[in-house]
Amino acid sequence: MQVSPEGTTLLFTDIEGSTLLWEKEGERMSRALAGHDALSRAAVERNRGIVVKMTGDGMYAAFADPVDALNAALALQLSLEDPKTTNGISFRVRYGLHLGIVERREDDLFGSPVNRAARIMKAAHGGQILISQAVVDRVGDSLPPPVSLRDLGSVRLRDLATSEHVYQLIHPELRQDFPALRSLEATPNNLPQQVTSFIGRGRELAEIKELLESTRLLTLLGMGGLGKTRLSLQIGADVLEKYPDGVWFVDLAPIKDPSLVPNAAAQSLGLREEPGKTLTQTLCEHLKQHKLLFVLDNCEHLVAACASLADALLHSGPDVRILATSREALHIRGEQTYQVLPLKAPDAKAGIESLLRSDAVQLFVERARLQKPRFALNERDAPAVAELCARL
Repeated sequence: MQVSPEGTTLLFTDIEGSTLLWEKEGERMSRALAGHDALSRAAVERNRGIVVKMTGDGMYAAFADPVDALNAALALQLSLEDPKTTNGISFRVRYGLHLGIVERREDDLFGSPVNRAARIMKAAHGGQILISQAVVDRVGDSLPPPVSLRDLGSVRLRDLATSEHVYQLIHPELRQDFPALRSLEATPNNLPQQVTSFIGRGRELAEIKELLESTRLLTLLGMGGLGKTRLSLQIGADVLEKYPDGVWFVDLAPIKDPSLVPNAAAQSLGLREEPGKTLTQTLCEHLKQHKLLFVLDNCEHLVAACASLADALLHSGPDVRILATSREALHIRGEQTYQVLPLKAPDAKAGIESLLRSDAVQLFVERARLQKPRFALNERDAPAVAELCARL
């Protein structure tokens, strides 16, 4: 399939709760997954799509025609309604469809629409097919009967970028009623919307999220301008479901007076000082029975005050965790640090396929498209772009 300058429709799928199924079903799960994969490939290929990759517990496919993508998702879900097709194990698969301009290099696709499609899928529940406004606009009146769409409105996805208007595919043989979408609105938070998508740093995201499972204070260290703030915000969005009482971003950059650090944390929660108590005491009293994550951003010019507040918050209750960003550690008991490094500079002599796998080059291409939506990296410009990314 050739990618179109008018846009490619992307389909992401994922088996909900696959980790628990592996633990529960063992060997049966392996055979069931083989059945799932065969059904997935067949649904895509019968509808003129290509499977870009199987993801272990799902797939990522691309289509020239959005109607074909809808038909593939529908066909797969209808086939999965019968557990006999998957070794007697009922799979709850969630789906996300989005359309946008992407680049194809070798056997992979690149571009922010790829990330967006994955985020739409992650907002769904098992058995639910979600479709973006871009897909709906292109499909127009070509919905295959008896399919219809349910307008779910505008939602904030976990990439923190602009809200996405999404629809649910409705079919008489499929479940139609689901809980609220797994969007940013589903759990309390004050994570600010970002004007650009988050690109790259997949390894760092995975490592930091794993560290947060075992430590209650994790400080991201690095010099200014590396993207520590954006990284911490993305971590907060990704782990939001683990904290039923929310993820709370505390921007310390504008604060000059160390005594105002507790005020910033309290304001993020909408708390006011209670009579007879300091603001820190009010905070700690409030947090005793709460499970939440604070993101303390830009601690370096207020290290002592941030350390004092962090220590108090961690002692307020067992389920309070803190992710901090700073140029230096807070140096309190229990702190673990993680060094954030610059994006790896690409090799200007590498071929274009190799360059497009570079986080730095992908970031450059995505930002260039903000000014020129159809910008595409070509062989002629690739060395200059690589050299510019290395300098930046």
